[in-house]
Amino acid sequence: MRITTTGTAERPATDLGFLLHKHPDRVHRKRLSFGEATVCYPEADAASCTAALIVDIDPIELVRGRRNAPASLAQYVNDRPYAASSFLSTALREMFGTAMTGRSKERPELADQPIPLTVQLPVVPCRGGERILRALFEPLGYAVDAAPLALDESFPEWGDSRYLDVTLQITARLKDVLEHLFVLVPVLDDDKHYWIGDDEVDKLLRRGGEWLAAHPERELIARRYLRHDRRLTRAALVRLIEADDTPDDTDTTARAHDAVEEALERPVRLNDLRLQAVVDALRANGARTVADAGCGQGNLVRALLREPWVERVVGFDVSWRSLELAARRLRLDEMAPRQRARVDLLQGALTYRDARLGDFEAVALVEVIEHVDEPRLAALEDAVFGHARPRAVVVTTPNIEYNGLFEGLADGRLRHGDHRFEWTRAQFADWCAGVTDRYGYTVDHSGIGAVDEERGSPTQMAVFTAGAAARPGKGVTE
Repeated sequence: MRITTTGTAERPATDLGFLLHKHPDRVHRKRLSFGEATVCYPEADAASCTAALIVDIDPIELVRGRRNAPASLAQYVNDRPYAASSFLSTALREMFGTAMTGRSKERPELADQPIPLTVQLPVVPCRGGERILRALFEPLGYAVDAAPLALDESFPEWGDSRYLDVTLQITARLKDVLEHLFVLVPVLDDDKHYWIGDDEVDKLLRRGGEWLAAHPERELIARRYLRHDRRLTRAALVRLIEADDTPDDTDTTARAHDAVEEALERPVRLNDLRLQAVVDALRANGARTVADAGCGQGNLVRALLREPWVERVVGFDVSWRSLELAARRLRLDEMAPRQRARVDLLQGALTYRDARLGDFEAVALVEVIEHVDEPRLAALEDAVFGHARPRAVVVTTPNIEYNGLFEGLADGRLRHGDHRFEWTRAQFADWCAGVTDRYGYTVDHSGIGAVDEERGSPTQMAVFTAGAAARPGKGVTE
């Protein structure tokens, strides 16, 4: 595989070396479990720079360790050493892993700049032919050129093979191009060289988080990437659909809504008071493992990491962008190993059952439920109270009765443009009573912030505790 960029007077092409973290004057080699990967630069000057990734696959290494596999000549004689496949994806991750995170230590400003890139893949196994190739790459903005390779040039009457000589051209961030290749090369091949498990869904969504949900062929991509495993494919599609339904938090309007709400609450330090109240409630419950469901940019996660009684805290959110911002704000890459072992960030939709939520003693839903359409609250209830069934659930939500006391906010107006609703104290109490009846929890109510005699506190909090005789929930099923 070759990646080529052209330069300008302001940006020489050799800046590609800074983005790939591979110096153009050196040959870079790394031993892999199936052979060796090499990165070198056939050309490197100010006008044009090409980085070549060469994957040397050892057929003997592919067979070693497969004790229960039946002996077969196909194990030793196949197209894997010559064709672009999941082995290439693994080599991309191993050789360009830092580049795929979108970081450049020496040239940090370069990582976010779109640059002209040409990718050459000389032998691409493409099940479905050129039509599938174009259906995968053209919606992402690539100009695609593909030439079929003959089965045998000595016998042209045999026709063409399923292999294509592919050239892709685009102006984009290098990070995005590497992630596209990492996901889509195995999809074109429709095969993988390693076992597929639940973590492969997370990997797919992590690498495709910013583009896959909107891709017109997302079902095909998920199905092939996950080797046609129906359970895993369904799990991936459910989470992708949920992500696609969520407003893009990088959008200017969404950020403006956040800023408005923060400006309203800042004079009364409501966010600080809310986080402290939630931490105090979790401490009083004795919860040592906590899931912050709908964690956003990780404010509660950060607060809980300061508490020595917390053994493990995990932030869940449907938005990959929010999780990336949370990771940056928490400085996960810089944490000491012992601290890093206490925390993780996971992508997940709260309106679908997720077995991972069942691993925690407590779940926090801090300013989350008001972002869910009211008809879908039943699904959230089932996922959290019915399926995960933690010992404690802490829920906070705005009190709409208080809104008229905020400067510049009229009575009855919502605090945030993405809120689907905001409840009165009576409405919140009714919902909590329904949850306790359906799922066998008890609940304690309290307010957060300054109390007005008529309107109550600006934030409402409910702490649900699982009863000894808790019965199965009546919420929606998967």
